[in-house]
Amino acid sequence: MPLAPFASLYATDASAATKINAARVWPASEYTRVTFEAPSAFKFKYFFVKDPERLVLDIENIELGDALKTLAAKVGNDDPYIKSVRVGLNKPTVVRVVLDLKTEVLPQVFAVAPVGEFGHRLMLDIYPAKPVDPMLALLNEDTAAFGQGLPSQNSTPTNLDNSTSASKPSEPMPAPPINNKPNGAGTPSTATAEKTPESPPIIAGKKRPRPFVVVLDPGHGGEDPGAVGRMGTREKDVVLTISRLIKDSLDDDPRYRIALTRDGDFFVPLHHRVQRARRLKADLFVSVHADAFTHPQANGSSVFALSERGATSTAAKWLANKENEADLIGGINMNTQDAGLARILLDLSTTAQINDSLKIGRYVLAELGEINRLHKPQVEQAGFAVLKAPDIPSILVETAFISNLEEEKKLRSTQYQSKFADALADGIRTYFKKNPALARA
Repeated sequence: MPLAPFASLYATDASAATKINAARVWPASEYTRVTFEAPSAFKFKYFFVKDPERLVLDIENIELGDALKTLAAKVGNDDPYIKSVRVGLNKPTVVRVVLDLKTEVLPQVFAVAPVGEFGHRLMLDIYPAKPVDPMLALLNEDTAAFGQGLPSQNSTPTNLDNSTSASKPSEPMPAPPINNKPNGAGTPSTATAEKTPESPPIIAGKKRPRPFVVVLDPGHGGEDPGAVGRMGTREKDVVLTISRLIKDSLDDDPRYRIALTRDGDFFVPLHHRVQRARRLKADLFVSVHADAFTHPQANGSSVFALSERGATSTAAKWLANKENEADLIGGINMNTQDAGLARILLDLSTTAQINDSLKIGRYVLAELGEINRLHKPQVEQAGFAVLKAPDIPSILVETAFISNLEEEKKLRSTQYQSKFADALADGIRTYFKKNPALARA
């Protein structure tokens, strides 16, 4: 049986035979990630077998433990790229993992050094040989249908990432509202529901005005859980739920076209989030997070814009440094060709972008002050990598301090989630109402 050209990668330090601590699978429409974690560095090689398509991974000096034996059960039938997994001993000290594939793939296989609570990790990112960019696919569909790059008010909203992966026992997918019993009295805000959106006027002989494109960026995801509260609430789950609610709040208004950088539990590198917004020619980029700080009494919502001259506070600098480490925790392949592009992109910024970001930040902060205490009464600034699109107003919103027990309870509440989403959506509406000429041509 013919083999594809041999490819191999080796970690620098071989170790004595040891057990894999954990094996995880993260399926998504763009790629599936398989992660192995161990207390020592990996020594490995991989190659392809054709007809049918298979990816074979040999890991040296590894025992066949429970984590590897249960890996096959973590691959769902709806995984877009992996059909099944087989694990066994190829040699006494070599474990062979065979991935039976549904299609031809171009994987990235790389090792990641220990960071945070993670030990050594070996990652297999299974990309399709002919990648389908959901952002570009959406643009192409809209261009063909409406001739303006965006749909009319009668179009059906389309999710950009349609991952249909089932929950795995060891890797729960984020569910809709975390807690069905809201903390506190009252009902969720109905401000958004009471507003009747006005359709853009259509003038004879002219095309419908281009809707505003807003890209919502739920922070973290996949290997990177973000901050974790004392009750076990994970930032990545909360911000995805809230981002979906913000999208729901704006989707019915024909003046807006809303996109998510991720709509499932998978990892997206920071520079990819920025690139996606630029590909969509976004008018606004909003990254949604949940604060954590060294002091558990810290509380309140915050809004941040980019700074070229340093952070406006010690806390802002600390937070930016923590958020910028997301790529290390999530795990990226530093050997890819786009690493240089990422550095160039993230070094770009403009004064106009920052000024517009501060403006939208003030509108959003005013709305958030109506539903929660503000950590600071003004928009703060720091060097967040995810805000460095040079031509898109960009803000990072911290919903509350997940490290504060009372605010963690808020973040778990459907009432607070809905109120926060409506408030942020109202801030976006105010910004574009007062700056109607900001939509790109």
